[in-house]
Amino acid sequence: MATDLVLAYGARVVMAEASFEIPAGGVTALIGPNGSGKSTLLNALAGQLEPRSGRLEVAAWSRPGGVAYVLQSTKVSDQLPLTVRETVTMGRYALTGPFRRLRAADRAAVDAALEAMGIADLASRQLRELSGGQRQRALVAQGLAQEADVLLLDEPITGLDVVSRQHIVRAIADQVAAGRTVVVSTHDLGDAAEADHLLLLAGRVVASGPPAEVLTDEHLAAAYGGHLLRFGESTLVVDDHPHH
Repeated sequence: MATDLVLAYGARVVMAEASFEIPAGGVTALIGPNGSGKSTLLNALAGQLEPRSGRLEVAAWSRPGGVAYVLQSTKVSDQLPLTVRETVTMGRYALTGPFRRLRAADRAAVDAALEAMGIADLASRQLRELSGGQRQRALVAQGLAQEADVLLLDEPITGLDVVSRQHIVRAIADQVAAGRTVVVSTHDLGDAAEADHLLLLAGRVVASGPPAEVLTDEHLAAAYGGHLLRFGESTLVVDDHPHH
């Protein structure tokens, strides 16, 4: 829950005063143009960015490893000398610490995450050797292995191959079925429409609620301005370089 939340980097305010609630046990999608504050809000939800003012409360912060944060594969260095299994195992460090011997439950969580992402056969491969889609699946598997109450995903399926996309979409559904909360940023209005709850951002919260209430011409025009194009009666296109 956020109350009068202001997020900023130095003197630059990225999100003006915002009050909203993210429902537990469902998928909340963060949408909006580039620079609208999606990644910034994810950083704050992950506890990596202190609010400039206002309040942000995440119940999962109360337990170690309660929030798992999965970055885009493009934000992870190609030079990291890690195998896929080592990468996924790092998801357990929030619970065990990096130097504690893994227990049977930890190894089981890692194995389950590898299987869920369809990359168990790649466990011994170096992360830098994988394709973009496989790398992203490894990072999502790291988040799954943490078994957190809240899973944060920064554009997890943007530009991915069909197989990788299917694995990640299925994993999100499985997390919700297990009673967990998923927050995902996306540029795709079609993907956003499949979520349970939306936050439409544009340096502020333009609208929040179920997709049918948020994805209106009025709200989208307020967020995207002239980048929102309509073709016919039912087709909307967002011209939001480099995303379309």
